[in-house]
Amino acid sequence: MPKKPARKREETLRDLLRLPPGERIELSRYDARATPGAPDCKRAALADTARTGKHLAGLQERLWAAGTAGDHRRVLLVLQGMDTSGKGGTVKHVIGRLDPSGCRIRAFKAPTEEERGHDFLWRVRQALPGPGQIGIFDRSHYEDVLIARVRHLARPAEIGSRYGLINDFERTLAEEGVTVVKCFLHLSYDEQRRRLLRRLDRPDKHWKFDPADIGERALWPAYQEAYELALERCAAPHAPWYLVPADRKWYRNWAVGRLLLEELRELDPRYPEADFDVAECRERLLEQT
Repeated sequence: MPKKPARKREETLRDLLRLPPGERIELSRYDARATPGAPDCKRAALADTARTGKHLAGLQERLWAAGTAGDHRRVLLVLQGMDTSGKGGTVKHVIGRLDPSGCRIRAFKAPTEEERGHDFLWRVRQALPGPGQIGIFDRSHYEDVLIARVRHLARPAEIGSRYGLINDFERTLAEEGVTVVKCFLHLSYDEQRRRLLRRLDRPDKHWKFDPADIGERALWPAYQEAYELALERCAAPHAPWYLVPADRKWYRNWAVGRLLLEELRELDPRYPEADFDVAECRERLLEQT
């Protein structure tokens, strides 16, 4: 009897958004308003995002429960992107649906005096998620090959060596049971200008505006080049980069949620079995008056 043809694997969002490791990246070739893999319209995507949030919450609880019983697996979501690309918004709309007790969120700003006294990965190691947790980095260790490169905060040779150190670091994480999900939120130059103007137009958003952001826009080409190098040199099967078009906020939130959902479904965490006699405990409770 002839063998049945192998069933073709269904394409995932990870397949669509994953940047090819080892290939040159030109960000100008990627449409920041694209919606690869999305539902037919914004309304459908918003509804799907809500459903995804419920599935994520259930899987996160299972991961957290498994961690209490010795399962060392955890997830690290890295969010990188230009100012106003929506790193904080992604945390609010995607991670905000999860149980805070199973999450560890860290926003990386300029290093403190204590942090400058250590190697650049020291503060990152302190912020890693524990067993069963989902860690979220709003910016990350990549700042040390992005801002440091654009602002000339370190010697070129030192910055060059950091790519290899980052690769070694992420390989070690994978070996220790950390699923690393790195999302580059790809924003266009024009959309950033619109978002900054909206912040100026709304008094309730003035707290989010920094006049220095205007000067940073003048460095846009340098930042794009720095990102291209980081995406090229630090993509690996165990820690791939996903390019998420971010001009449409609804798509950005939908895509990051789906990427996390695919990873957690693949991990398939399980609730631990009871280490006590369930029937005996139930009987004792029923006997109480």
